[in-house]
Amino acid sequence: MVLLRRLFITGAMALVASAGTPAKASADWLFTPFVGATFSGSANIGGAGEDFGDEFERKVNYGASLAWMGHGAIGFEADFGYSPNFFRISPDNGSFDLVGDSNVTTLMGNLVVGAPLGGVRPYASGGVGLIRSRVDDVGQFFGDLTSNDFGMNVGGGVMGFVSHNVGFRGDIRYFRSFEDSNPDGIDLGLGDFHFWRGTVGVTFKF
Repeated sequence: MVLLRRLFITGAMALVASAGTPAKASADWLFTPFVGATFSGSANIGGAGEDFGDEFERKVNYGASLAWMGHGAIGFEADFGYSPNFFRISPDNGSFDLVGDSNVTTLMGNLVVGAPLGGVRPYASGGVGLIRSRVDDVGQFFGDLTSNDFGMNVGGGVMGFVSHNVGFRGDIRYFRSFEDSNPDGIDLGLGDFHFWRGTVGVTFKF
């Protein structure tokens, strides 16, 4: 009984000592060039009274993400995306034919929460940043229109690594602009412009 008590005390002291020892710091930088598509886009272009609700067709999107993940589950990310011809609508869909150059650029700063499960890391991401849209010749109503809006994005995905430094990522996100509904002050609310983006990419860890 005395021997058992001594072993228990010794084990408890070792456990306390190990808990008090600082863990080795570890962090990863994750760079992911990606390609994908935007879909389910909706907007009231330039306040011209034409509400294109979920009429914008699927368009290619490409960009890159640079993320920092700490030893735990919390990290940060800068996400850049560009979608050329975002507002173009083909004539055969029964709506306006938006001609000329049109594109959407997004630059977001996000908080990332990821579960480190060995070589697989599911994650959720969300944050705020810039949504810049450009439309040239909207149905012949007016010429060039460029809008720089404050916006948000939220989504998630999963990363899987085939080696220590290289993996793949699948990601889906929802983007929406903000608007100031109070001309005499600041009263931000959700804007009319929103869309979804799905992408796949190669992730390089260093």
